[in-house]
Amino acid sequence: MSYGKADYGRIPVTEVQPAIDGGKVPAKAFVGEEITVSAVAFREGHDQLGVSAVLYDPHGRERQRVRLRPGTPGLDQWHGSVRPDGEGVWEFEIEAWDSPYDTWVHDAGVKIAAGVDVDLMLQEGIKLLSTAADDAASYAAEPALNKGAAALEALSKFVGNKQSTPESAALLPRHEATLREAVQGLSDTTREPLDRYAAGVAPEIKSLMDERPLRRLVTYSGKFPLNVERVAAGHAAWYEFFPRSEGAVFNQETGTFTSGNFRTAAKSLDRVADMGFNVIYMPPIHPIGRAHRKGPNNTLNAGEFDPGSPWAIGSPDGGHDAIHPELGTVEDFEAFVARAHELGLEVALDLALQASPDHPWVTEHPEWFTTRVDGTIAYAENPPKKYQDIFPINFDNDPKGIYKEVLRIVKLWIDRGVKIFRVDNPHTKPLQFWEWLIRKVNKDHPEVLFLAEAFTRPAMMGALGKAGFQQSYTYFTWRNTKEELYEYLQHVSQESPAYFRPNFWVNTPDILTEYLQYGGQAAFKIRAILAATATPLWGMYAGYELCEHVARPGAEEYIDNEKYEFKNRDFAAAEAEGRSIIPLIRRLNEIRAAHPALGDLRTLRLHDTSDDATVAFSKTRHAQPHGVLTDASGVVVPAEKSSDIDTVIVLVNTDSHYAREGQVHLDLSALDLRPEDLTDNGTFLVDDLLSGETWEWSAENYYRLDPHVRPAHILSVRRGIRG
Repeated sequence: MSYGKADYGRIPVTEVQPAIDGGKVPAKAFVGEEITVSAVAFREGHDQLGVSAVLYDPHGRERQRVRLRPGTPGLDQWHGSVRPDGEGVWEFEIEAWDSPYDTWVHDAGVKIAAGVDVDLMLQEGIKLLSTAADDAASYAAEPALNKGAAALEALSKFVGNKQSTPESAALLPRHEATLREAVQGLSDTTREPLDRYAAGVAPEIKSLMDERPLRRLVTYSGKFPLNVERVAAGHAAWYEFFPRSEGAVFNQETGTFTSGNFRTAAKSLDRVADMGFNVIYMPPIHPIGRAHRKGPNNTLNAGEFDPGSPWAIGSPDGGHDAIHPELGTVEDFEAFVARAHELGLEVALDLALQASPDHPWVTEHPEWFTTRVDGTIAYAENPPKKYQDIFPINFDNDPKGIYKEVLRIVKLWIDRGVKIFRVDNPHTKPLQFWEWLIRKVNKDHPEVLFLAEAFTRPAMMGALGKAGFQQSYTYFTWRNTKEELYEYLQHVSQESPAYFRPNFWVNTPDILTEYLQYGGQAAFKIRAILAATATPLWGMYAGYELCEHVARPGAEEYIDNEKYEFKNRDFAAAEAEGRSIIPLIRRLNEIRAAHPALGDLRTLRLHDTSDDATVAFSKTRHAQPHGVLTDASGVVVPAEKSSDIDTVIVLVNTDSHYAREGQVHLDLSALDLRPEDLTDNGTFLVDDLLSGETWEWSAENYYRLDPHVRPAHILSVRRGIRG
């Protein structure tokens, strides 16, 4: 133990968030995201503190300075938000200081009202604001260090802190007149003491001192990194289909299918884009092995014309770098990607690191697999499930070789236009490998994203995020009750977003939950509403919009599963006949695109409801900045107005069978309501984005949600109704 070095600064600053392992790994963020920052800061005695978060861009330039606000009284927690506007590794730092103005406002207000030390309190106010005025006047002459700030921060030299006051925090010459006027009011002995005090706490003075405070004993937390990625890393709507089913033709005479291909699948992209999705994800598109090929419903004996599972990768036609001959050529694939881009869609490709017994790797690199004592290669198992058509990779016999090969494959598909990879079962491969691969790829291609398809232990899922995966599948699929959802939403929005970015999928080819099997069309609507509004990332697998719900007996997956056969679906007829929920899905994605609040995760706040099935939460995109914001050239960006605040309130009845009613109690502090947002009787207006209705709401509100008529409210708070 070292006794000569203090671990705390003059003002202790601890528990800085977001931070991963004390800042060892950059916290996750994406361009334009509202990132909640917090810290615990405190000091001895009763003098007031000020706390700020300062955001620096990848070039080290200060871009935003935000005054943090105290949280729950007595806990010394401070909160605020920052919003990076470009990609790269940004940094933020917490600054805490003794705030003499805030201390004076508090003490003088109490004492003058009580008639105690009146003259002394007024003289202290005069001195403080005179110092501030001198500070403003001197900035142009000595911009590196204000004279007034130098006096107030003199003790910082003793504790080794920074000395300069940056322009974003400094009082400038244009502020001098306002401050001198306040000093004049404080000094006017012809006025009553409370009137003189009022001059020192006038709104324009308090606002100025809030934005550009007098500071002393400034203490710095040190910088913490933020890995700011492109928007699709954190905000997108995914849709999955099997290209072989899109345009597949069934021959009634032979009872067989002719496979769809990239050309026919490209025609389906218009339908996907029309529903408002951003990403089209396809299962593996590579040649499929014949050995131990699975038949319908995972049977062990496939017929001559059964297509097999796309995840059984590899045949004499090639492996992970090849395209299944029935899907088309490389040129056909690239044309598919180009068409997707024309429609505003990105293509996500499955990266499944496993091989069929027919994969070229099996003969060329047998060391990449596990050989059993009888000389045979071990196939994949997840007891009680067995996958005889798949050999798992052994990463330990020749790590250099397999690492190099996977990197080659990923780069090949990047060159073919793929910028997103959905990784199959990453938790069954070494974490070290993923950390190496993602860093290697993102070094040259920072735009490339990886989604972890991992339904496993929390420690592994979190570690995959820390290793570099931009997104992850989640337990949302199995969180159906109010209690389960509240607990899980709190976790993913408040406890883990620094390292774990959740993508809420409502279904997958492997997962058809009992909730959907038995909940009717209402269940499909409820889950879509929850997924689309609770997190910025959500996804669905084709057929969900048709409410396909029949499961294989005794299993939590679809009967006649598309993993093993072709599927014909008539989406247009289903929509025309009212048998689909496409209109709702389209509307949900429209709402997501129109409301920035739904693009944030960390701002989610849960609200109390009186019945045991209704979930209520809100998201608020605050007006920026709560401080000073500059663009990349250093020019100060005008502050957003209160009308720029976007708040969405969501109420969902999770009971898919019966109507629920009750009272919702809103924590109004989460809604960032301003005086101009309120009616004369203190209520505020909300517009229902699903029904088009408008209501007056307050802290307590009645609701009735019938899953067969109106399963949810998605409400937008109307701003600036007073003009």
